Amino acid sequence: MHNALIQRVVEELRITLNGRFFGKIFQTSPLSFAFDFGLRGEYVFVSVDPASPRLYLIRRRLKELEKQSIPLTSFGQSMRSKLSGAYVTDVSKDPLDRIVRLTFRVDDEQGIIFRRLVVQLTGRTADLFLLDELNRIHAVLRQQGQARLDEKYQPPPRPTKETHDALPAGPGSPSAQLDAHFSALDARKLFDSQAKGLRSKLTKSIRQQRKLQEHLEQDLIRHGDPEQHKRTGDLLLANVATAVRDGNKVRLTDYYAEGAPTIEIEVEDNRSLQDEAADRFRQYTKAKRAAEEIAARLKQIDLDTAELETRLHQLEQIIESRDQVALDGFEKPRPAPKYPEKKRAKAQKISGVRRYLSTDGYEILVGRAARDNDNLTFRVAQPNDLWMHTGDYPGSHVVVRNPTRKEIPQRTIIEAAQLAGRFSQASEDTKVVVHYTERKFLSKPKGAAPGLVRLSRFRSITVEPKESVNRL
Repeated sequence: MHNALIQRVVEELRITLNGRFFGKIFQTSPLSFAFDFGLRGEYVFVSVDPASPRLYLIRRRLKELEKQSIPLTSFGQSMRSKLSGAYVTDVSKDPLDRIVRLTFRVDDEQGIIFRRLVVQLTGRTADLFLLDELNRIHAVLRQQGQARLDEKYQPPPRPTKETHDALPAGPGSPSAQLDAHFSALDARKLFDSQAKGLRSKLTKSIRQQRKLQEHLEQDLIRHGDPEQHKRTGDLLLANVATAVRDGNKVRLTDYYAEGAPTIEIEVEDNRSLQDEAADRFRQYTKAKRAAEEIAARLKQIDLDTAELETRLHQLEQIIESRDQVALDGFEKPRPAPKYPEKKRAKAQKISGVRRYLSTDGYEILVGRAARDNDNLTFRVAQPNDLWMHTGDYPGSHVVVRNPTRKEIPQRTIIEAAQLAGRFSQASEDTKVVVHYTERKFLSKPKGAAPGLVRLSRFRSITVEPKESVNRL
């Protein structure tokens, strides 16, 4: 705000505030306030943010200000204490300087006391001061420069050159023009800040998915080719009587290759070929299981990454059109499903089941023993409910109720998977792989023991075993 514009606002405030009592204080940010002077919907707005110091009248609803307000800082509390019951006697501007002084009169048992609120609209040194009748500093908001309490207030040095944004001309009072101008400016800043945060969050998630994909592909390489492990194990057993050992080198006849050539592999000096073969078969089993699990996880990562990239594209379109409503609704959480009272009452009677409620409002059921797991999975769970179990360890069956048949939020999936890990033999591990699928993709093998199921399709997720949600 330049000097001429501040002078116009001061003249407006002098007429409007003369004789008005200082009322409620609304602190709208650490460096801004709105003061109630009983003007029926109008408030004096002050901001000493160095990037955009300002002073003018604003028109707001009381509920809107109350919603925006933060708890009063010590400076706000000092104003409330010292200016309570005071009324305005003068509003003035220092000549050739962007400093506004509001003078207040307080009548009490001790007599008449004058106090001043000094508003420095001076860029980097912008600040608010509360002075006593002798112009000594009682309180200061930002405490810039050499200002000290109980010392006489001194304005900051004027800069040799000042630059200010021009205020577009428009209808109404100076305050109305300033309010419209800065409201539009603040709205643009808010939009840009929200958009930047959402874009950063999405791009970070995409990078994390790609990094996870790289790690899984490296894990797959480290496990090796399952068929090669099996082939080597078979060859070791087939060559037990004919193999030639030379230190840690063993020459074998490759009966699976054309012409049965001789190949050489490394085996520890003191290790038998039978033990080495058994180890190769263990590697085969481990690598085969890893290949299946990693393939499923890579497929899910591809789907998740594609979804994130789609959302990023949608966000860029919203940013390009500067659609504030669409931006506000971009990350709104899905509403929690509403459970009919009868179903909730029925769920409380299920025996052998622990009940939890996810952050998103979904009911999570956890079986206790093997027969409880069977009952939960094949009698209680509905076809569209989500079913979970740890990948490589015995443990509880976990069911996420899905009465709305809509997609279950990822946060709920993670919380349920953590419970599956917690109530399994992997509960002490730092990480555990959990398989999950809809109940309709499960079947019970004929004659299988309680708790055993067959999955026709599933996805996998790696989580930390823990109880991260409230138990019902």
